[in-house]
Parts: sequence; C-alpha cells; structure tokens
Amino acid sequence: MMEKADNTIPSREELAAYIKESAVSVTNSYEQSPVVLLVDDAVIGTLGNFSASIGKAKSKKTFNVSAIVASALSGNTVLHYRSMFPENKRKILYIDTEQGQHHCRLVLKRILRLAELPDDEKPDNLLMLSLRKFAPKIRMLIVEEAIGTIPDLGLVIVDGIRDFLYDINSSSESTDIISKFMQWTDDRQIHIHTVLHQNKNDEHARGHIGTELNNKAETIMQVEVDKEDKNISVVEAVYIRDREFEPFAFRINEEVLPESIESYLPKEKKIGRPIKEPFDPYREIPESVHRAALVAAFANGNIGSYDEYLERLKEGYGLQNVKLGHNKAVKVATFLSNKRMVIKEGKEYAFNPEYHY
Repeated sequence: MMEKADNTIPSREELAAYIKESAVSVTNSYEQSPVVLLVDDAVIGTLGNFSASIGKAKSKKTFNVSAIVASALSGNTVLHYRSMFPENKRKILYIDTEQGQHHCRLVLKRILRLAELPDDEKPDNLLMLSLRKFAPKIRMLIVEEAIGTIPDLGLVIVDGIRDFLYDINSSSESTDIISKFMQWTDDRQIHIHTVLHQNKNDEHARGHIGTELNNKAETIMQVEVDKEDKNISVVEAVYIRDREFEPFAFRINEEVLPESIESYLPKEKKIGRPIKEPFDPYREIPESVHRAALVAAFANGNIGSYDEYLERLKEGYGLQNVKLGHNKAVKVATFLSNKRMVIKEGKEYAFNPEYHY
C-alpha cells in the first residue's frame, strides 16, 4: 500500500494493476474530498491532500500551526481555524524536525491549553515526535511507519519539511518527498500540513522544495510579522483552491498563547490598476525557453564570474525574446540554481542539461 513512490521498478503486472487502479471512469461517481480544515468559512484542508504554511524566522509559524492542531484536537474554533474531522479520523501526528524534546514539550503543552485540555495528562488523540537527532532518510522512514500504522489518523503536521532533505535545492529529493506526501495522503485519506521557512529577503518558499509545494499544495498560507507592529503576526492565503479568507492577525498573550486580534483591519488594496504580480521565472517562462536560452548562454562552456553569468543570461534569454533587466536576471539565476539547472562548480557556473524540471 505504501510503496508506489519508492525507487524500486514495479513488475509489468504491478504496473497493469496501477493503471487499472488509476483509471477514471465516466460512469463511476467519485466523492469529493471531505473538508476537514477551514479558516472562517474558507476551506484550507481536505482529506487526501496537503497544505503548507510559510514564513520567515520569528514570524510565529509554530504558534500558528499550534492553533490548527488545537482546533483539530478539540473541535473548537481556535484563532480563526475550524475543523471537521470524522470520528474515525481524530488522531493527530505532529512531527517536529527542528527542536529538541524540551522545546517540543512546551509546544505540546501550548496545544493542549489552546484546546482547553489538561496540560499535565497525555492526550488521547495527539502523538508528537521530535526527530531532530535523526538523519533525513531515517526521519522519512519513521514518519512513513507512523503514518502507516497509527489507527484513525486524520491530520499530520510536519514542522520543518526542509529537514527531510539533505539539499533543499535538490530537485530529485524535493520531488521524492512531495510524491510521498501525495501518496500518503491518498492511501491513508489523511491531511498533511507542513511548515517551511522563507528566505530572508524573498517572498517565496525556499529552494526547489518551495517550488514543489507551490505547485502541488491545495493551500499555502503565509505568516508574517506586521510591518507596523512587530508584536503582531498576520496570516493570509498565498494560494487557495477555495475562495480566499480575510487575512487575520494574532499576538502572543501573557500566557504565551496566540490570541486573535479581532480589531485588526487587513491592509486595504490600493485603488486603480492592480499591482503586477512579482516576476516568476517558473510560471512565466516555459521550460523549452529556459533550455534554449541556457544552451545559448553556455555555448562557450562554463562561465567564470557572477556578473558575466548575468550578462550571458540576458543575451541567451534575449535570443528567445525574453527581455531581462538586472533584477529579473538575478531572479532567473536564483531560480536556475534552485532547480539545479545551473550548478556552481568552484567559482564557475555550469549548465546541467540533465536537470529535473
């Protein structure tokens, strides 16, 4: 049941069974994925899918995810989160990859207090694992075993998806783990919510794993510190299949718990022409154009300096009728590095034609 996403090559009989299992019939009726997590009335999570929250350091991402877990545990509204897990999907698995057991215990007690449960008794429906001391491959195996064996599992939190990877810019590693997420959620009919750090000076999720999440998650929420009041964190939908929810804000109160700021008013969108979305090399430039531009840019072999590299990119993409100024060339260079389409070898930049897109 849990082996479709591994690297073993299936037999022809197994492949035939997979084809039969995957075929979509016009005469069959398929149930819609059951809704299990909401913000107010907007759906952010369904069984058989996964979602993510992203944020920079100190944005209170773990406080925010604690509220999601507390809502699922209690069935109550916590911050603006509501949950509707069926009776046979009430168990929660919380995976922390970044903190030791002392810090995880504090998070566990915080979740129990938010859920209005005793914080000195073992909860019936919540198991927290601190996996910081294990290597990425072992972490993955532990999580796979737990997901495959915990009865009545409905929600899995992965606080620190980056720590399942040896290299966040490895396209194959990133694709493997997102494939695992899709397999686990589908096979066990659970919802996975994962947490990923953003780059310090960037609005995008980090590395190739961020690109994979952006493409496959049903909801991506951003947690960021309010620009005018550093004690306030704001949660908004970056991407959502359902209708968007109103951004909401929370602060950490005297009991060290997140509490909603109902008086918070989302920043009004400016009147006039809509603000242009930030340039995104993945969405705006087809893969075939990237490849042709790189073949031209690296026609004379490796490139020795970053400045020369940017100039060659401008020329290569220009031949494909994609005009890059300095800022766009920098974004393209970052994207190519994240995708491992261009690799740095010592001080030189080298084209990697075997990249995984």
